[in-house]
Order: sequence, then structure tokens, then C-alpha cells
Amino acid sequence: MRMDGIVPQTWEQLVNQFIGQVVDGNFPLLQFLGGSESAAVFLTERHDGDRIVKAAIKLIPAAPENNELQLARWRIAAELSHPHLIRLFETGSCGLGGIPLLYVVMECAEENLAQVLSQRALTPAETRAMLKPLLDVLDYVHAKGLVHGHIKPANIMAIGDELKLSSDALLRAGESADSTPEAHVDAYDPPEISPGFIPPTKGVSPAGDVWSLGMTLVEVLTRHLPARDAAGQGNDLPLPAELPEPFLDIARHSLVQKPEDRWTVAQIAARLENCAPAPQVSNPVPEVRTPPRLARPARPQAAPAKRPNANRHPNRYAIPIAIGVVVLAAILLAPKLFHRHSEIAPAPVAALPEPATQPAPPPQVSPPAQDNTALRPASDAAGPGEVIERVLPDVPPSARNTIQGTVRVTVRVDVDTSGDVQFAELSAPGPSKYFSTLAMQAAQHWGFRPPKVSGQSILSTWTLRFEFTRAGTTVTPTQVIP
Repeated sequence: MRMDGIVPQTWEQLVNQFIGQVVDGNFPLLQFLGGSESAAVFLTERHDGDRIVKAAIKLIPAAPENNELQLARWRIAAELSHPHLIRLFETGSCGLGGIPLLYVVMECAEENLAQVLSQRALTPAETRAMLKPLLDVLDYVHAKGLVHGHIKPANIMAIGDELKLSSDALLRAGESADSTPEAHVDAYDPPEISPGFIPPTKGVSPAGDVWSLGMTLVEVLTRHLPARDAAGQGNDLPLPAELPEPFLDIARHSLVQKPEDRWTVAQIAARLENCAPAPQVSNPVPEVRTPPRLARPARPQAAPAKRPNANRHPNRYAIPIAIGVVVLAAILLAPKLFHRHSEIAPAPVAALPEPATQPAPPPQVSPPAQDNTALRPASDAAGPGEVIERVLPDVPPSARNTIQGTVRVTVRVDVDTSGDVQFAELSAPGPSKYFSTLAMQAAQHWGFRPPKVSGQSILSTWTLRFEFTRAGTTVTPTQVIP
């Protein structure tokens, strides 16, 4: 771990100093679960109503130029709700031993898939049971305009009989993989973010998640990753012929060098159900560092289209509802998700390369007395954003005269660093599809002045509350993130 003004140390050297400390006055560090050069995960406790429950807390070094951006990413991830996604609870900044840190508190997993693979491969039945909920949660994440970016066995968890995917390292599609504290290229990363790829890119994409999923799929069945060096420049990876179907077919269409030629999550889900995948669609990698902008459609007309936002969500993969039912049944009826032949210690839930073992205690040296009061870095809080362009729906008199009382519709919009709406969805659709459609069409045209941190524009999320009456239409904007 390297920070300006501090002698480089590793988490193993600091762990004994940190154990017993209390983060932000609320979260005791009870046990070291695992770490890397840029992050560490500890067992902690948090209040859940009247109960005190176990949780995991991840610590990363603070960086003044990046603090608010990282905290904003965690806050966005904390807003997500999916049964197969690790829940994030509290985030913030603190200081331990004079070291400024950021933290995120999350669900604590019992084990991860990497620990299982250290002992045995999964059976085809277990692989299918693992893959279904994983596809479902990836579909959900991609539909939100986000990319996981770290699909690998260590980040596929189990809590009881529930599969859970880590969520503390999610990025917007198109953001640079180099912009995170744990940025490094590993064996699971797609070739397009590796040095020497033509055309070069560092932007994460749903297609990159599909590649990582393909690598993971081969590993869970064979306990070995495909040999990337054997592929050659521009060629697809050679795969073990003994892989059973449909997994061989899925891996073959996931581990394709050109990201736009890979299957989508929906196509993989269809193949897993022995259905013919939908025709291949272009799946380009977004540009580096700039979230993909949605092309603004024409201003709303009097009559709404039947599918108002059909082309604005390239990452929305509509997995059939039947798949979700099968997934739920498989999870509820299956035995312990990652059954192994011996007991293991709790697994770290953060995006870490490998679980670390508890280091041996250092020689008898008394650590300096610590003040449990959080030491927060210099203020770099985001200034509020601002609405600079409002667009009201064009409601024809014939439609307005049908309103009884007030029709309320709330639209949630994600705004990029240029102030354009990147993604919009109904958070409270109201009683009328017609007026919900008008609200969605209008929301896509709004313009914003994004919040800034240290002079740099950052991503934001707003809710737009539309109220339709016979007298007119009003809209109340509220910035919810950051």
C-alpha cells in the first residue's frame, strides 16, 4: 500500500495495529479476512434495528483527488436491490494510525467460489445452478448502465443457499478500469483492456463482463483457466474439448477477441435453457472515461410511442421471466450452494485477488496509542448540481381533460459528467401508462450542470416528480446522488 508521505506498508504489516480499532466510531475491526496491495477486508458488526449483526468492512487508501468519486460509486451501488447482489450499507472516510482511508460496510459472505475450486471442480448441475442467478444479476446490473468489471470465482459468494455477486467495485459503462483503487489487469480481464490491443481502450463494458464470465465458466468446470497465450493475436481462445454442452458453446461465444462479436447475457441465458439465442447484435466497447451518452430523441409529441425508450438502453437484456422462476426454485431447493468436503473460514466479500491468511504476529512491539475518533481528510465534498434545461411534456387538451385530480409520475435519471441524461427509468410510474410515457420522453431532454469535486465534474442521479392536472404540469427535480 503506497500513499504520499507515508512509508509504504502492506496490509499484513498493519493488520495487528488495526485489529481492535473502531472505524468511524461504529464499526469494530474484529478479524482480518483478506487483502491486496490496495484494499483490506475485516469482519465487523453493525446495528440492524435492535439487533447487532455481522458484516464485512472494506478499507482502501484515501486519495483526495478521487475520494468523492469513489464514495459516489459506492452510494450508487448501495441503491441497487437484487437478491443475488451483495448489499452495501454504510460508506465514509476515516483515519486509522494516522492513515486516511475510505470504507464501505457490506454483507458478509460465508464462502466464495474460489475457495471451493481450491478443492474440487463444480459438476455440470452445480455449474448450471451457479450460472442462472449470475446471469440474472448481471442482466440487472447492465440494465442500470453499470458494469461489474471483476467477474471471477473470488467475487462469486454464497450466503446460506443464496448466490451473491460482489458489488463494491461497480463502474459506469465506459468508465476507465484504471480509475479505481484496485486497477490492475488479471487473467479474467477481457483483451480489449490489455496493453497492445487494437484499437486500445480502458473502458469497461458489458461485453467485458461476458468475457470474464466465459473465463470463470471454464475454470469452474476444469479448475484451470484457458491458455490465453495459446490464442495468438486476434484469435479466439482454445477451449477444452471435454467441456459439456451447453457450457462449451457458451464459452466459445463468450471468449471471442472482438467484444462486439460476443454473445450478450440474454443470448447466454437462452442457450442455457436450450433455446436458440437471438440473432447476434453489435456490442461495442464504450469510449474511455466517458459514460455512453444516450442520443436525445425528438421532443415528445402528443401521441406517445408504444415503446418510448426502445433504443436508449443497449445494455438492457430482457431475460425471460420463466428463467427467473427456475433460478429461484433452484436456489431454494438446492443444498448448500458451494458444498465442500471440509469447513472453511468466512470469505472476504470485496473484490480481492485471493483470500489472505491471518499473518503471524510481529515481534513484541507496542503499537502507538490510537485515537478511535475518525480522522477525516480535508473537505472535498461535492457541490450540488443544478438544472439548466427543463422540458415539460406536451399534453394534448383531449388527454388533459381526462385527468381526475392529480396524476403523479416519478422518473429517475442518471446524469453523466457533461450534464446529459445517460439513463432514465420509472421509479414511480403512477396509474397511467400514457402519462408515464410522456414523463419518460420529457425527462430524457433535461439538461444539468453536474456537481463538481476539486473542479472536476462527477456523475449524479436525480428524481423528476411530474404532476399532471387539468390546469397544467409541474415537475420537481431532486438530486439524490451524490
